[in-house]
Amino acid sequence: MELIVVCFIIAIASVMGWKAKSITKDGAIAAFIVGLLIYLGFSYQGLFLLGCFFCSSSFFSKYQNKRKRIAADILEKGEQRDIIQVFANGGVPAFLGFIYSFGFISQQTALVCFCISLAAANADTWASEIGTMSKKEPRLLLTMKKVPRGTSGAVSILGTTAAIGGALFIAFISYLLFSLSLVWVVYIALFGFLGNLLDTIIGQTVQVKYKCTYCGKITEKQNHCNFKGVKISEYSFLNNDAVNFLSIILATGLGFLFS
Repeated sequence: MELIVVCFIIAIASVMGWKAKSITKDGAIAAFIVGLLIYLGFSYQGLFLLGCFFCSSSFFSKYQNKRKRIAADILEKGEQRDIIQVFANGGVPAFLGFIYSFGFISQQTALVCFCISLAAANADTWASEIGTMSKKEPRLLLTMKKVPRGTSGAVSILGTTAAIGGALFIAFISYLLFSLSLVWVVYIALFGFLGNLLDTIIGQTVQVKYKCTYCGKITEKQNHCNFKGVKISEYSFLNNDAVNFLSIILATGLGFLFS
């Protein structure tokens, strides 16, 4: 009976996210699956932590949209998260909930890795959404070259501060929900921020980008100005969703190894 009630609550939350245009219809289905698997492993506390990530990221996605128009022209996808984006950010936490529910991993390890995965996702989301509002142009992390706001692999003081805040936010909520020690809170925040750093490095090096053959702008969109863009690097092969997923896996995996 309890599971039925929980499924109903998750379904309502997913539909509300779709109605609020924070996620697409297929994204709502993915959110339901992610929420259910997290509940199976980490109960209501896990669901609440997921909700903190989703609500905060949705808020900053919609906050001051007018100031983000330049970045939106570069980015492949908009503020509505589709099924791929939901699984890219929530797939690792959901997998951890699934394997912990079957006893394949110890409670402490599963919990810490779960919190790290959400901290990494939140750090990256806050950095992306808040960083694009920076008044100064960001710089590519590895070359320090100035680039337009929204460029993958670029950093700014505002965006980096937001990433730290996003990781700390999840770490602090984890502390309240799971009665973790302050040492684990710092640990979760550090590896959460590391996830954002890895996302930035991977985004600059191997994320696929295209040059518009009409206006010459470098974007994540293969089609821009109704023209097909030219891939600017033969070694790039990952889109933004794959970069997000990989950075969360790496941050969580490193957190597991050093825990």
